[in-house]
Amino acid sequence: MPPRPRVARQGQLLGIYLNDHLGGATAGTERATRLARAAGESALGRAIGPVAAEIAQDRAALLDIMGDLGVPVRRYKVCAGWAGEKLGRLKPNGHLLRPSPLGIMLDLEALRLGVEGKAAGWQLLRRLSAADERLDPARLDTLLERALRQQERIEQWRVRQAEEALATPVG
Repeated sequence: MPPRPRVARQGQLLGIYLNDHLGGATAGTERATRLARAAGESALGRAIGPVAAEIAQDRAALLDIMGDLGVPVRRYKVCAGWAGEKLGRLKPNGHLLRPSPLGIMLDLEALRLGVEGKAAGWQLLRRLSAADERLDPARLDTLLERALRQQERIEQWRVRQAEEALATPVG
């Protein structure tokens, strides 16, 4: 018997949703990795390096969950996330040849927003796990807790960077 149209449509919508998150996760992984690499052995680099590694692990976890749910990866969304992150680097930031404190602040802000979106995705999947045995509630709880810790750490550094970049008078 073929699946009921409503159930099939819901599965299709979940696939679109998860692929959208995968595109965002791709962009976030690229941005976090680049920021950690650029920050090197500085205090920011030591703080963000582990977060960047976790963000990459979270992207891999999303791919695993998509596999568990039988959701095919839409490569064009992955490519769009990758390309969007690269294009985002082209905006002027007040410095031509060296990194701008404003650029670092904006990278942190984008990462914070991305992690907030990721947390929302984990929360939604956690709710869906009550009705879908393919979703592991304990795993989703762990991913959500990690996302919340990432948000806190990124926000601490975003505020520090904003104070450094924007606290001086314009003139």
